[in-house]
Amino acid sequence: MNKYKINEIFETIQGEGQYTGTASIFVRLQGCPVGCSWCDTKQTWEQLESDKQSLSNIIIKTSDSPTWCDADESIIYNTFVEQGYRAKHVVITGGEPCMFDLNPLCNLLHSKGYTTQIETSGTFEIQAPDQTWVTVSPKINMKGGYPVLASCMLRANEIKHPIARQTHVEELEQLLIEAPVKPNTLIYLQPISQKTSATELAIETCKEKNWRLSVQVHKYIGIS
Repeated sequence: MNKYKINEIFETIQGEGQYTGTASIFVRLQGCPVGCSWCDTKQTWEQLESDKQSLSNIIIKTSDSPTWCDADESIIYNTFVEQGYRAKHVVITGGEPCMFDLNPLCNLLHSKGYTTQIETSGTFEIQAPDQTWVTVSPKINMKGGYPVLASCMLRANEIKHPIARQTHVEELEQLLIEAPVKPNTLIYLQPISQKTSATELAIETCKEKNWRLSVQVHKYIGIS
């Protein structure tokens, strides 16, 4: 059994990328050294023992906090059942979920009839089954100094790149030259913080390059 550090488990609607609109269970893992300045889950960065709590306390969270608990794959699955979650798509996010070996968790969930998706920065090797959908949101030149791995880009089913200005587009263009993706990989641009200028830039770039737009639907409709 693998131990995963869990910041949150909750049921909602996926608001980004290819699975936008899909009923989903989110498993948010604790820990991320990448250091993105615009990160909206900074509470997941540290893995402090002083923040460790019971699973029962984690499940009832109603606001962001750095508290976390240990849980193996069986406990996570049993939590879905006990909470009465109906969604059959599971999004493993963070933090940086690829700091963990996700094979045991994904394999168990697949055996129980779930589909799985990972949201990763592409800075840690991806340890997950082939049938797991991998969303790489490449974090380029971030404070933590971790490079985006070519192996992660090649494994990606979709690239989802946050942008606010033209230099972010250029960074992605250069990364795609240095670390190519598969021909059928979907490429999304996602405006940072729903800013008007970022949204306009994303729309124009998507039209120019025949890429796709991801607009964080959950933030527009006011759900987690």
